[in-house]
Amino acid sequence: MRDHLTTALAFLRNTWRGLTSMRTALVLLFLLAMAALPGALIPQRSLNRSEVDKYFQQHPDIAPLLDKIGMFEVFSSVWFASIYVLLFISLIGCLLPRCWEYYKQWRSKPVRTPRNLGRLPHHAEKTLDDTSVDEAIAAAKTRLRGWRMVEHTEDDGARSISAERGFLREVGNLVFHFALVGLLIGLAGGKLYGYEGQVIVVADGSEFCNSGTYNYDSFRAGLSVDGTQLSPFCVKVDDFDVDYQPNGQVANYRVGMQYQSGEGLETNTWQPYTLQVNHPLRTAGDRIYLTGNGYAPRFTVTWPDGQQRTGLVQWQPMSPQTMLSQGATKFDQPGVTDEVQRRQSQLAITGLFAPTAAFDGKILSSGFPDLLDPTAAIDVMRGDLGLDSGRGQSIFGVDQSMVEQGRLNRVARENVRVGEEIRLDDGTTVRFDGVERWANLQVSHDPFQTSVLAFAVLIIFGLGTSLIVKRRRIWVRAAPHPETGESPAARTVVEVGGLARTDQAGYGEEFARIADDLLGADVDHSPQPRADAGTARERKS
Repeated sequence: MRDHLTTALAFLRNTWRGLTSMRTALVLLFLLAMAALPGALIPQRSLNRSEVDKYFQQHPDIAPLLDKIGMFEVFSSVWFASIYVLLFISLIGCLLPRCWEYYKQWRSKPVRTPRNLGRLPHHAEKTLDDTSVDEAIAAAKTRLRGWRMVEHTEDDGARSISAERGFLREVGNLVFHFALVGLLIGLAGGKLYGYEGQVIVVADGSEFCNSGTYNYDSFRAGLSVDGTQLSPFCVKVDDFDVDYQPNGQVANYRVGMQYQSGEGLETNTWQPYTLQVNHPLRTAGDRIYLTGNGYAPRFTVTWPDGQQRTGLVQWQPMSPQTMLSQGATKFDQPGVTDEVQRRQSQLAITGLFAPTAAFDGKILSSGFPDLLDPTAAIDVMRGDLGLDSGRGQSIFGVDQSMVEQGRLNRVARENVRVGEEIRLDDGTTVRFDGVERWANLQVSHDPFQTSVLAFAVLIIFGLGTSLIVKRRRIWVRAAPHPETGESPAARTVVEVGGLARTDQAGYGEEFARIADDLLGADVDHSPQPRADAGTARERKS
């Protein structure tokens, strides 16, 4: 039993050492990058479900297999989360021992001066006249101010200084790796506690309040978000202005809006704001972006008994260059209480809308995206729209299965401009009253956004520090010249040796400047040949 326990503990110890090695961390980081590639190349359900459905239609053989292994939900898959968690454990397991080692190095004294400085890669020596040992050491201490120094008195009476610099290099390295861990935690926290929703608001004073997920056209919640505690705010879209260039390209979007949050909700106080692309509104901890726009034709239906209904529904742009749009505006006849009769008398106005009419033969097209000659080519459909079938259907079209079954029929087709109307066979009229613009707003909530930004800045700072700062050491030994004898004139042999922890450009120039300041400009401080194995062992000791 004891042998089995020992074997198990040894296995766990070796597994932990392998997992927390820097090599394993690099491999896991590479695997995480590779695992994220499918999320960028293959459509994801959380971002665009319609593109996933389209992928299934185009690749019916391989799509089900990809779905089984989670390729359409990469970032929420078990295998992606496993790599993510293992990377966390590996990085933290690597960094904590390194912090302790760095602390011990920082607390320890610089390495004692080697016996033979001439074997170091950088070395200079000179006999200074009229200079005592004490004066040479004092000059060296003054020149190396800012370095970590320790002074030694050797057995032969010589005095030496050991100095080192560049400890900030390891600090930058640790900051980089800890910031990387913090960045990963921030991204994971954003996925857990953040949410993102899309909503279309007509620019006629319509309002949107962030009071629940039911107010959104589409909503993507984090794993810990149930939609009941969203940030409280309301926005009101008053107008939408677009500047177009002569070729139809957009020069600028501007949404005139008002918003209220915090105390403004309690006092019903609205604050004005001009929303533009890449200039989001930040309120109540959320960000509101302008991500799209389009047109909403207004139709009024008047039944034979004089009752009217007006419909203002957004239509979907088919071409961003000309804003040719398609859609469907649906009506129930008022005053009908019989369910069968109500379903048989429903109306839908479907077709195309062109802000600037241009005809290709008899087919309506659009020649410019602005409202220069708004025209609609509409089909009026009457019958059962299938709104009570329990199946979801697009707001931009009608249920084609109802058309195929003969339960929904076309009763009119015509091109209409603003103010024109169509009279149906039963006396019902459909009038095209005008057009409003709509804005597609994206509401994003990420409580870790500031943290992610801070950690990203720290990553750059840490990486830059570790690349720029060089870890280097320098030793200065001063000893009386052996030939001084009883001469009253002081002569001192001063040696300067230097060693960089990594061979980086720049240390040779720095060593030369220090040697020139201590020994004079005429000293030879050229780099020494590579040391042999014995010298390497001595240097290491």
